[in-house]
Amino acid sequence: MALNIVLHEPEIPANTGNIVRTCAATGTRLHLIKPLGFSTDDKMLKRAGLDYWHFVDIKYYDSIQELYDTYPQGRFFYATTKTERFYTDVQYQDEDFLVFGKETAGIPMDILKKNWDMTITIPMGELIRSLNLSNSAAIIVYEALRQLNFPYLK
Repeated sequence: MALNIVLHEPEIPANTGNIVRTCAATGTRLHLIKPLGFSTDDKMLKRAGLDYWHFVDIKYYDSIQELYDTYPQGRFFYATTKTERFYTDVQYQDEDFLVFGKETAGIPMDILKKNWDMTITIPMGELIRSLNLSNSAAIIVYEALRQLNFPYLK
């Protein structure tokens, strides 16, 4: 039993490394959709994740469809700045998938359109386009864990 973070084509190794650290701290699984904008041997990726890599269940996929095929009963939420539904308006369940897009473009619009009723956003001021990817993942995963009463955490 665990939550799942999905990174769709992440580009910046330090963000993915930071998310690895969040996953280690929360018992969250990490799913990476290729292509990745870096090598998994990247020094920045390893440094950001510190020595927590071995604590995280990380899976790789060639496409988001492969992820869907692997988890046909999965419940997926898509983080985007293009929706009005706050991430706090959702009742999360154990095993949910929290999907985040690449840093420069977010989740592709065709994926969002097919899943519009499952899109969520983090409210923010109008002066910026978006929050940092690793910060966004942490904010949403901790809200989901709060709602679930922080299972498997002390």
